[in-house]
Amino acid sequence: MSPRPRKAPTVERTRPLPLLDRRRILKGAALAAVPYALLPDARAGAQSQAVDYLPAEWQPATPSNYTASSRPTTYTVDRVVIHVTQTTYAQALSVFRNPKKRVSAHYVVRSADGHVAQCVREADVAWHAGNWDHNTRSIGIEHEGWVDRPAYFTNALYERSARLTASVCDRYGIPKDRAHIIGHHEVPGTDHTDPGPDWDWVRYVRLVNFA
Repeated sequence: MSPRPRKAPTVERTRPLPLLDRRRILKGAALAAVPYALLPDARAGAQSQAVDYLPAEWQPATPSNYTASSRPTTYTVDRVVIHVTQTTYAQALSVFRNPKKRVSAHYVVRSADGHVAQCVREADVAWHAGNWDHNTRSIGIEHEGWVDRPAYFTNALYERSARLTASVCDRYGIPKDRAHIIGHHEVPGTDHTDPGPDWDWVRYVRLVNFA
């Protein structure tokens, strides 16, 4: 378990220390792909709350796994970070609800149909990048799948994720280009490879711009 977050020099009450390797956290519970009909219903127990992105379903992470804030007042939001869960959609949501995991993302996109869950309010700082500066300035979007299983990157996942990213960019004035829509592997100091070599960046950025 990571040590408890230390004090931040701003309005923030807590500043997380470097997180446990997200890949180890998420892969620890990873299972071989199984039919969606056999997965637990991720909507069970979801609380009703207004979401920042209207098509999303509210599936809250535990407050122990993110930093409460009031962005963009406290921090400028100027990046979208693209992740791959290395586990199933349902298990990713379960990890974010576990206070021992010390990890979260703002959104999770399901492979089969592109369904979007919001886990952390955009005003708050999700712990997804493993880099405090990038956490404060970005929206983190997880995508169900594995970096070495490109079949998980379905048309629905690309299209629904691109609409979400376009909405985020429009609301914060973020340019819709590769300098501002980045992969986790591009975060300074990371040892992660997601979204991996099979993620089609050309297609994705084009979809974002046409959304």
